[in-house]
Amino acid sequence: MNEQGAAGEAQAADYLTSKGYQIVARNYQAAGGEIDLVARLKKTLVFVEVKQRSYSAFGGPVAAVTKAKQLRIAKTAVQFIKTHPDISYEDIRFDVICILPKATEQIENAFCPPRTTL
Repeated sequence: MNEQGAAGEAQAADYLTSKGYQIVARNYQAAGGEIDLVARLKKTLVFVEVKQRSYSAFGGPVAAVTKAKQLRIAKTAVQFIKTHPDISYEDIRFDVICILPKATEQIENAFCPPRTTL
């Protein structure tokens, strides 16, 4: 990971923590994918993709989370859940945090992977 990416993920983790989230994992990797942040808010396990850009043209950071990327994140989330049975949750969610020069925005339920994935 490059320096800018690490700084963006740290900023996203701080943002989530300030909103009451507990950071469970950073840069979780499994075969075929990576999840930037795994967090928990009350009884919801949240898988977070962090996108940092210097501009918002062409759809901004969210446009970079393609269907293929969503599928990789979902498959990696399944592996996370399987390898962390000690983490309790009642619901899961996939969020995107967009970091732009003058704003940080969290998009809750940014995507829903196909049911066959989960």
